[in-house]
Amino acid sequence: MTESCNAFKILKILPGGCCFICLFAVLINKVSLDVTVEAVFGGSVVLPCSSDEHDLKLQDTDVFWRGKDNEIIYNLIKGADSLKSQEPRYKNRAQTFPDEYRRGNFSIKLVNLTHADAGTFICYITPSNEQKTVKLIIKESTEQENHGPETQLNWWKILLICVFTLSVFVSVIAYFICKQRKRTQAPI
Repeated sequence: MTESCNAFKILKILPGGCCFICLFAVLINKVSLDVTVEAVFGGSVVLPCSSDEHDLKLQDTDVFWRGKDNEIIYNLIKGADSLKSQEPRYKNRAQTFPDEYRRGNFSIKLVNLTHADAGTFICYITPSNEQKTVKLIIKESTEQENHGPETQLNWWKILLICVFTLSVFVSVIAYFICKQRKRTQAPI
């Protein structure tokens, strides 16, 4: 009999399953509490902070960047800089991107990095009550690292490896299920 093996129907589901797995992995990355950013001593770095809200009104939005021991790194009140109580060591070293505010991007750029800058930063966005955490690691400068910015897409590489591994695993299982069914259906 040339009946096709039902176990290979799993493989027809696989692309949908892969989409689900990819979506799940992206969502896990999206709600991840921590983002880790690496930079070199003496260089600069952008600490990301974007709102998930799409209809932000700057006149109603406050953003507070805090560092270790609740240090005031940067404040945006009603969409305008408010640096009166900024920690002195960040004066003229923390910059924002005002053209990006309307898109919900409240990232900051730190320049002239020191080892004391390493640590955890928190970005609070109100009134949406969003909180983003960024861990900054300061590395020593090397010649190789100074050739250009390094993009952190490690999570994407891990996701692709997981999807590929899962695909191979499901294929192997389907093969053995099909082989087992053929063996049990063989006439004696």
